[in-house]
Amino acid sequence: MTLTAWTPSEVYQRILRREPFFLLDVRNEDAFADWRIEGEVIESLNVPYFDLLDGVDALLPKLPRDKDILVVCAKEGSSKFVAEELVKAGLQRVAYLQGGMRAWSEYLHPVKVGDVAGGALYQFLRVGKGCLSYAVVSNGEMAVVDPARFVDVYLQFAKEQGAKLVAAIDTHLHADHISGGRALAEAASAAYYLPPGDASEVTYAYRPLNDGDEIRIGDSRIAIRALHSPGHTPGSTSLVVDGQYLLSGDILFVGSIGRPDLAGRAKEFAPDLRRTLYETYRELPGHLVVLPAHYAWASEVNDHGCVCATLSELYEKNPGLQIQDEGKFVSTVTENLPPQPNAYQQIRMTNMGKLTPNTDEASEMEIGPNRCAVHG
Repeated sequence: MTLTAWTPSEVYQRILRREPFFLLDVRNEDAFADWRIEGEVIESLNVPYFDLLDGVDALLPKLPRDKDILVVCAKEGSSKFVAEELVKAGLQRVAYLQGGMRAWSEYLHPVKVGDVAGGALYQFLRVGKGCLSYAVVSNGEMAVVDPARFVDVYLQFAKEQGAKLVAAIDTHLHADHISGGRALAEAASAAYYLPPGDASEVTYAYRPLNDGDEIRIGDSRIAIRALHSPGHTPGSTSLVVDGQYLLSGDILFVGSIGRPDLAGRAKEFAPDLRRTLYETYRELPGHLVVLPAHYAWASEVNDHGCVCATLSELYEKNPGLQIQDEGKFVSTVTENLPPQPNAYQQIRMTNMGKLTPNTDEASEMEIGPNRCAVHG
């Protein structure tokens, strides 16, 4: 009997293929309750590591013999120890998560969304955190929108596509994850774009992304058109790509809408959010495929592995777009909200350029779900 390690990629592929497995999470109860690996085919059990230091015998009756068992912890060490003990106890189908939940939080999974003039648009799912970023590739050039801080992933993808990265774009100043926009632009000698409405406190140079601006990618055959859409932040800017796709940032999600409170001015931002969703977006063509910057639930990932829906579909089924009374809308998006993202103030300061955490500090700041949505 040998112990095996599953990478985050292998775990996610199993979830996508709906291959059942049993998840034994040995983190503390509060960490498990806050954030864990989820999927339709996963059965989970949480038993803290410290409860297993004296042995796993009492745990054995609770574990299946006919399923693969994946043991997970924060950084790998504890789960590997517990998995080894289970193998010694006679279980044969045991694995541990390589790199732990930290690695799960940082894994990016690319999916082709569809074609654009001269190329294609790709969505990167940060499956452990629910963050989404995008690459637009056309005629040997590439732009990345709302990139995570893992610059090498995008640089390698550009290399595989035979494309030169010419632009990194943030739709707004993020509060749930550390942006890789500036670092990516610097590494590729590309331009970094940020809406000026969110840049009043930044400490670095950037190119302003103003309402109506166009960024050409690939022999001018594709245009990324900026559309000012405040509400989540003052500068929130959506991108209409190639007349087919609406990159909505944190304004509109597939299953919910953005929250207006992460800058501490919820009452002020709520009317802007309503105008964006109920007026600005209403004027856009219904065939546009909405591609948000986040998702909150695994159910938002469709059968093709993409988080997306047409704008007309969302106006029919998204709960946040069905609140006609303005007072009720404001109360919905300002009251009874989920907890704010972990370390969101430090993340905002980092994205302003006022903090420079090292890799370990950045990982710790980002641990946990994104919590950018109003859950209604």
